[in-house]
Amino acid sequence: MRCLKKSIYLFFIKSLVIALVSCAPSHEKNTANAPNLLFIFPDQFRNAAVGINKQDPVYTPHINQLAKEGMLISNAISNFPLCSPYRAMLMTGVLPYRNSVLSNANSNRYKYNNSWQKSDISFSDVLVKNGYDAGYVGKLHLTSPPPIADKDTVIWDAYTPKEERHGFNFWYSYGTFDQHNKPHYWINDAKEEEVFEVNEWSPKHEADVIIDYIKNKGQNTRDDSKPFALFWSVNPPHPPYQYVPENYLEAYKNKPLKELLLRKNVNLKGKTDALAFHNGATRNRTALAEKHVRDYFAMITGVDEQIGRVIKTLEEQGLADNTIVVITSDHGEMMGSHGLMSKNVWYEEAINVPFIIKWPKKIAAGQKKDYLISVTDIMPTLLNMLGATDGIPLNLDGQDLSSLILNGQGQKPDTALYYYIEEGKPASGHRGIRTKTHTYVVTIDDNDQVRTLLFDNIKDPWQLYNLADQQKDIENTLKKQLFQSLKKKKDPWLLHYKQVSQS
Repeated sequence: MRCLKKSIYLFFIKSLVIALVSCAPSHEKNTANAPNLLFIFPDQFRNAAVGINKQDPVYTPHINQLAKEGMLISNAISNFPLCSPYRAMLMTGVLPYRNSVLSNANSNRYKYNNSWQKSDISFSDVLVKNGYDAGYVGKLHLTSPPPIADKDTVIWDAYTPKEERHGFNFWYSYGTFDQHNKPHYWINDAKEEEVFEVNEWSPKHEADVIIDYIKNKGQNTRDDSKPFALFWSVNPPHPPYQYVPENYLEAYKNKPLKELLLRKNVNLKGKTDALAFHNGATRNRTALAEKHVRDYFAMITGVDEQIGRVIKTLEEQGLADNTIVVITSDHGEMMGSHGLMSKNVWYEEAINVPFIIKWPKKIAAGQKKDYLISVTDIMPTLLNMLGATDGIPLNLDGQDLSSLILNGQGQKPDTALYYYIEEGKPASGHRGIRTKTHTYVVTIDDNDQVRTLLFDNIKDPWQLYNLADQQKDIENTLKKQLFQSLKKKKDPWLLHYKQVSQS
């Protein structure tokens, strides 16, 4: 009888333990063998400027080495090549008219609520739910601050309260502040007035912070019982281009322009009147390319060196084998191509960004792939690679490409969408589609005039010749693909296009 009571008691205890474990919140799950994530995205870094791609003459030995040790993907597309819209798509996994960030965040857009929403179930929320210690270092640029009464000053920088950081435990960040040699940060629990100012080039300072974070020392600490997921948004090579340490200029300062601006579509003197309808195109500024291409390339070399220091620390700490490292960017830089500067256009210099992924445990070294990757694919792909699948929203706009990257299996995306949207107007602007061979764009200007552009990126890699109305079969096929995709995504632009076309 006593043995029976003891058996019943043990059975009860065992059942209770099983029940408690099964009911435990997801952040208490066993993550002992889960990989870490280091996601690095320098701002305004075009794919052509990665040295291993042999396009721009840029010195990037550490990024080149990462590419050799992992997978280099050539068709990563910044679907809306502008800082804030990219960042919002990265964090939410949904398109701009679904996450409210339709343009760059600043005080002029405060009235449109053009900010990362507290209610959005985001990348970092899911990571934390799945037991990750999440950190963010560098530029955020996802909050439109309120304007100052009776002043016309546009405010770009913004403080993000802790309750709006979507679970990020380690915080060393700011909104957007382009004084690269004198950056400032809000650190962890700092109040808005407790901004920390630094007299050092921001990539160097941030690399020091991340090295301490990886080593788990000083104030830059994490819970080392959990895997970490760290996002590092380096502001350079974003302008002002001249804010770069002199030593990185050595490789470029004596080279003539013709050895630096090698792309056959560079047009420093010609007019860009044909693009006057596009409010996002930075026209009549190519003097900046002549003056600052050396600075731009030098910034990239400097950022590369800091990335190298961080990767070396991962190796020294024994964390490299089980850390997924991603190098990408929010958008590129025209740097004189097509007579333009900056970004926010459909040309390759703006939309084609680096994408290098290294994970020694699972991804074979030395791979080069031409996969098309959209910004909204990144969240579901990496969460599935990490095994952090509990709580992934069901309404994401991207595709999980983890099986494709890990073992070459699964559906390969055959298109990526392009967006340009005016502030506060979800149905406005331009839409386009990028395939492995072509770029097709339909634009609607402020006067409701429709234009179309078609480029054969194989025969005309510099996109010099608009083939719209010349290759109708290809144009019709791409138009059908574009409109089917927009319809599937419930893009309000389609109704605008229909109304304009019928008027």
